[in-house]
Amino acid sequence: MLLTAGCGTPDPTAQARLEGHPSGHAAAASGSPGTTDHPTTGSAGSAGSTGSTGHGGAQPGAPAKPAALRVGESVRTVTSPVSYTPKAPTTGTDDYRCFVLDPLVTRDAFVTGFDIAPGQPSEVHHVILFRVPPSAAAAARARDAESGGNGWTCFGGTGLGSRGASLDDAPWVGAWAPGGRENVLPADVGIPMPRGSLLVMQVHYNLRHGVAPDRTSVKLRLSSSSDLKPLETMLYPAPVELPCRAGKSGPLCERSAAVADVTERFGTMSSPIVNGLLLVCNGTVIPTPDATQSCTRRVDEPATIRAAAGHMHLLGSSLRIDLNPGTPRARTLLDIKVWDFDNQGAVPVPATAIHPGDSIRVSCTHDQAWRDKLPDLQGLPERYVVWGEGTTDEMCLGLLSVTRP
Repeated sequence: MLLTAGCGTPDPTAQARLEGHPSGHAAAASGSPGTTDHPTTGSAGSAGSTGSTGHGGAQPGAPAKPAALRVGESVRTVTSPVSYTPKAPTTGTDDYRCFVLDPLVTRDAFVTGFDIAPGQPSEVHHVILFRVPPSAAAAARARDAESGGNGWTCFGGTGLGSRGASLDDAPWVGAWAPGGRENVLPADVGIPMPRGSLLVMQVHYNLRHGVAPDRTSVKLRLSSSSDLKPLETMLYPAPVELPCRAGKSGPLCERSAAVADVTERFGTMSSPIVNGLLLVCNGTVIPTPDATQSCTRRVDEPATIRAAAGHMHLLGSSLRIDLNPGTPRARTLLDIKVWDFDNQGAVPVPATAIHPGDSIRVSCTHDQAWRDKLPDLQGLPERYVVWGEGTTDEMCLGLLSVTRP
């Protein structure tokens, strides 16, 4: 359902300083739920240009040399167990497929970095790695066995049950989105992988770019150090309620028809997600259609923010994450003024303590005018846009990487 992704150029000066590049030429690091202290990046697209998918037309640079291993680290490569040819399970042009990966963790360890390599980058919209604790490993293997080891359809998540996971501690290990490269976490943090843990790799295929067989692989950095702080991911979704443009019409410009269409393509959980976001964020299921939507959530437990990221799709224009908005303690954690789907990444922020009672708001602005500019949206019917899983649907998602006291 949700993607750990990021941004185009949220703070060029700060990002340049972090990456050792001249100010004004910084590019986003690879999409991830963690910070990067050895980021390797692609090139940011020029403002105003329109690429085949995103707004900036970002072009990847030459593959960067992997960052050197640190004391206690080793690299383990895991690959999709099968060559999978994507196909839409119902209607539409999107396929979400989950595969079980066994990184052969024989003793407690931490993931300290990863490099995800899509087999067919033109088809892959995103990849998310979910950690599966030893207690749930048998259930994951059983689910995979039902398809003969070919994975399973997994719109909205892995389909294995959250097993205690929540928006404040999502079971993510890492992710790839367009523009993503190797991600290495800071030297003092890691994502716990107890002995016997598995990974579920969710791959979102965009069928508008072909249906060639794909085998996506992952290089994991594993550390045996016992001194690392566990890194967690906090998710901040907000509604999407984007009406059709003035003067435009069509059957899907009615909100009820648009929600029914998303439900047909992605399953019965779609309508509860669309309306549930309204209820949680606005206290009502009655929408207020507008290009900009937001959601504010109070902090329940203390934490220290280490990185921020955001995710939208092709109609996205800008995204912000604010701490304690509207108060004397207000602080902007992330400000993506020009969204670029093709250049996404998590952005390190100075260690920022948050406490119970604080509030965090994510705000997204989408623009139907991109339908006239992006090849991926050409020929598609006008529609009222709500939260949906597909590349041509939309999302509004903020992500924070945190450590706990």
